[in-house]
Amino acid sequence: MFTGIIEAMGQVEAIREEGTNKHFTLSAPFTNELQIDQSVAHNGICLTVVEIAGDHYTVTAIDETLQKTNLNSLKVGDKVNLERCMSANGRFDGHIVQGHVDQVAVCESVEDQNGSWIFTFRYDPSLGNVTVEKGSVTVNGISLTVVNSKDDRFSVAIIPYTYEHTNLHQVKPGSTVNLEFDIIGKYVAKLLGKS
Repeated sequence: MFTGIIEAMGQVEAIREEGTNKHFTLSAPFTNELQIDQSVAHNGICLTVVEIAGDHYTVTAIDETLQKTNLNSLKVGDKVNLERCMSANGRFDGHIVQGHVDQVAVCESVEDQNGSWIFTFRYDPSLGNVTVEKGSVTVNGISLTVVNSKDDRFSVAIIPYTYEHTNLHQVKPGSTVNLEFDIIGKYVAKLLGKS
């Protein structure tokens, strides 16, 4: 389980295709603390560490993951939001995040608010996912609070710290991001027959 509080940004160092899988090799500030078979969220996608070599580690994404996330758009040199699993004695600073991306969204706009930013994202509502005003949503693995919730779009307000310490500063209109909707909201929607 994750919380959506980004621990560090990693950098994609290499991408290798094998059949329908892709192996991503990254560098990260905490690579020396990782272990094989450990789960790490990459832009909100829970991936397993399969190899560690010096200050680099490798994770593998299968076709199912590649089709439902923005991993296929990653290039060597790109920055990736990273979060290791929550430790049992850790603080719960964000919200319950599973690391299972529900769908992608497209950035519609980024408004500079002279000290903060408003990002608006549009997504396909036919998959049954919803946001609620002041509810939680995960964008590229970042736990954020929804503002201006609509049926097919929502906005989030970003403070300078989050803008600088995550890859949101690279997100522009037209960029694709990963979304994980609030698990409690998904259960409620399911019980009400919305999805």
